[in-house]
Amino acid sequence: AMARHAGPRLPLIVKNLIPTLNSVFDSQRITTTAFFAELLNSNVVNDLILLETMMDNMTGRQKDACTLVRMLALRGLGNIASGSPEKVRKHGAKLLASMVNGMDDKDDPHNLVALEAMSSLSKLLDHLEERDIQSMLLHIAIRIRPFFDSEQPDLRRTSIVLFGNLTKFSQGNCEVFFEQILNGLVTLLLHLQDPKPEVVKACKFALRMCGPNMGCDGLCDMFLNHLREDRSLHYGEFMNNVCKHLMQSYPEMLNRLILTNLFYFKSNWVDIRAAAPMFIGFLVLHVDEDQCQQVDLDQLISGE
Repeated sequence: AMARHAGPRLPLIVKNLIPTLNSVFDSQRITTTAFFAELLNSNVVNDLILLETMMDNMTGRQKDACTLVRMLALRGLGNIASGSPEKVRKHGAKLLASMVNGMDDKDDPHNLVALEAMSSLSKLLDHLEERDIQSMLLHIAIRIRPFFDSEQPDLRRTSIVLFGNLTKFSQGNCEVFFEQILNGLVTLLLHLQDPKPEVVKACKFALRMCGPNMGCDGLCDMFLNHLREDRSLHYGEFMNNVCKHLMQSYPEMLNRLILTNLFYFKSNWVDIRAAAPMFIGFLVLHVDEDQCQQVDLDQLISGE
């Protein structure tokens, strides 16, 4: 409301609030950071030549002792994507560094800062220079991978959506990022059976985005046609066909795919525990006889 109706008064308000960002009271730092974060959602800060000042203040809050302040500061930086999208490219390297630092936050037991960093980075990606992202692509992909299996649904959903968005930038780094896609493929396919619908939706999106980078037209077509958001999925039939394409295109991957699935035999989610042995069954069904030598039967039978 202030951005819309009280624009001319904002520079003085911002000037008077800036000192409270260094207040000894957490509540004052939280309130001011939250106010600035939401103000950055509006282009008025750009019109009033406040953007750089507020952005520098948000960046300066990244070392704050209070987790909530660090989280809100990242939200503010991410909001620049909707408030002043034309300025994101100019400050791309700085914004990207802030998001990566947020994902690496060591004093974040509930991953609130990491969650905000991933969510904000997804908002910023479309406005960033490709060269800025390319340099950080691998680090981000590796960093977010453990969140795919987080107990917190928001972390699963946000990390998987971000991974899908990152695939847009993999062209110049194709072989390196292809390895990351293969590392995450089993997890994304199994989490199509996730108990949370929003995580299933995220997996569908990420797999559709991964398809064109996999060098297999049949698999790409399957992901695009069967994983539409509005379409229900016959999981068993879908996985049977996915495994057929996987074994036709990447037979040498058999053992690696099996080993990743074995990890999910102990999953906390019953539908994912059930999906993992089915996945292995379809892989073995469609592999050539000579490739079957890859399979360690003892390991498979013991399920470890």
